[in-house]
This record gives sequence, structure tokens and C-alpha cells, in this order.
Amino acid sequence: MANVLLLRAPLEDSPDKYESSLRSRGYNPFSVPVLETVIVNRSELACKIGNGPKQQDFTGVIITSKRAVEAWSGVIQDLSTREHGAADWSSVPFYVVGESTASALRAIRQTCDSPLAPKNIRGGAESGTAEALARFILNDLSSTDRPRLLYLTGDKNRDTLPSTLERGGIALDSLQVYATQGSSRFSQDLENTLRLAPVDLHEPWGWIVFFAPSSAEFVTPTLRSCYRFPMKESCSHPHSIPNVKIAAIGPTTAKYLQDSLCFVVAVVAPKPNPEELGDSITSYDQQH
Repeated sequence: MANVLLLRAPLEDSPDKYESSLRSRGYNPFSVPVLETVIVNRSELACKIGNGPKQQDFTGVIITSKRAVEAWSGVIQDLSTREHGAADWSSVPFYVVGESTASALRAIRQTCDSPLAPKNIRGGAESGTAEALARFILNDLSSTDRPRLLYLTGDKNRDTLPSTLERGGIALDSLQVYATQGSSRFSQDLENTLRLAPVDLHEPWGWIVFFAPSSAEFVTPTLRSCYRFPMKESCSHPHSIPNVKIAAIGPTTAKYLQDSLCFVVAVVAPKPNPEELGDSITSYDQQH
């Protein structure tokens, strides 16, 4: 049974769909998270929350991820009654993408019964994408005079939502509250995973699947200490026989692996989903 190292965090679904797809095909899959999210600009967010919506002319708040929910929750837990004074966000509409984000936002009130905790939550199941949320907000605020929303963002955002809202006459005050970076635990998590993976010294270890150029750049130095990668002829080292094969979740990642890291990519999934990846790896092994 060949091992497959999936360089991404397991999905919240149980069982994980990528692991299940590979396991059903006779592989031994392991997922290792390569990225982590950190909260940033806490003091700026605390200032905005503490000043309250009326003083800043906010008619609503946009939250599109659980990370932004965590940022809001963490700040209001820290704020004292003296610091936030008369600030009251309980009647302000909080517009959210997807039901999971809405549920996380509603849960704040269960642990923090405060006027700083969101209460008027809109969207959710009705707005599962940024495009859908933009349409929902435009319709919801159609009769509001000069609407202005606080928009909590991460470090990687498409401009679909803000550009749609601004064209519709809604002003946004954007604040980045979280950022994605390489996992500080990657080396330790990889080491723990390798202890679980069966190894036959006379056989190749298996596969490594890359899911994004940014994560590939971050993890490759650590991976090189554990594996011998298939390299382009111009970059290969004598007597370095590869013990892993490389798969990419899509063409952008594959191009980065080939052009920037000199890797030979055996498989590129035709579509970025568990079934296509599993089929591609299985087909390659059957043909070789």
C-alpha cells in the first residue's frame, strides 16, 4: 500500500474526502497542514469596536469567514466595560457568507452577553458566495441613505464583493484582521506523520501532493531533508534516485513546481477535487 502525503489541512468533513478517495483506491493517505492563520491589527479592530457604530456612521458589518469571527470575538472578550463605554453593536446588521460563518457569529453571544456581541445576523444560508452576499446587501440596504459598512478581511481577497458594493453606492471601511502564513508546526507535524507511515526501504515511499505554489515554496526545504524528489535532468544530482512521485492539484501549482523548483510532476489533477486526484494517481501507477 503506497503512502500519499497531502500537503493541506484535513477538511472539517469526517471522514476527509481526499483521504477517503485515496484510501478507497488502496492508498495510505496522510494530511499535514502547511498553513496557519494569525489574527492581525487587533488594536485597530478594538478601537473601531470600542468607538461603536454611531460615532463612525457604520450601518453594518461584513464578515466573510470564521477567522474574521474569531478576530471580533477575541477583541470583545478583551474589552472592558470602561473601554467600550456606550458602544452598542447589538442592533447593527452583520452580513455574512454561508451558514457556517453565521453559526460561528451567533455563538459569540453564548459566551459573551455584551452589547458588543453581534445579534442582528443576516445572509448566511441565503448568501453562500461573495457574489450572492453582495446582491443580498444591495437589496437589503436599497432604502438606506448613504450606507457605510465595516468590512473585515484577510490577506487574500477577491475584489468581487467590494467592487460590486461600491458600484452600488455602498461605502466600505476595510480592515484586515487575519493573515495566512506557513505553519509553525509543519516540521513537527511532518515528523509525527512519518512515524505513522509504513516504510519499506526497498520500495519508493509513495506520493506527495502539492495544493498551492505558496505552500510548496514554504514546505520544500523541510521536505528535501526527508525525501529525494524527481528533478529535471538539468537540476538533478548524480546517484540521487527519487523515492517519491509528485502530484499537483492543478496546472498553476504544477507550473510552479516545474519552473521554480525543477521538480518532475508525474500527475496533474484535471479538476481540483478528490475523485479526479485519486483517479489520476491510480491511473499513473497502473501504467508504470
